[in-house]
Amino acid sequence: MDGAESSNGAARRTMLLSQTAEYALRAMAWLATVPEGHPVRAVDLSGATGIPTHYLSKVLRRLVLADLLESQKGQGGGFSLSRPPSQIAFIEILSAIDAYPTQGRCAFGWGQCDATDPCPLHNSWSHLNERIRDWASNTSLEEIANFTPAGPRSSENLSKP
Repeated sequence: MDGAESSNGAARRTMLLSQTAEYALRAMAWLATVPEGHPVRAVDLSGATGIPTHYLSKVLRRLVLADLLESQKGQGGGFSLSRPPSQIAFIEILSAIDAYPTQGRCAFGWGQCDATDPCPLHNSWSHLNERIRDWASNTSLEEIANFTPAGPRSSENLSKP
């Protein structure tokens, strides 16, 4: 997503996830591939994921406060998942950084809307929002930890610990 380029060479942005949400998912996904008991320093995680260190530090702090990450200070310290990847759903990550779409938020920009006072996009947006909620609720970091690249995304193209 972040690495994708449009035909004019400019980086494309996804419409559904904020930059912070993408960074949080990317950092947590990368940490899910690290063997247990091997904390990763923020600077190393930044280099591996391409997330600016100052931005990543803010994201990591929020994930620690949400008890999704553990932080160890000092020599040999760093960040690691607080639970096994199978026990961390994407919705927890998105909620920790306040990146989950708010119920009743109008996609058309008209403030609040609902079935009794809908905007022109209400029905379509509601269906999409439900699908995103289902995906985020039913997808865990375990799927990332068990990912095996195939085809054009071979292992030499992935930064792994």
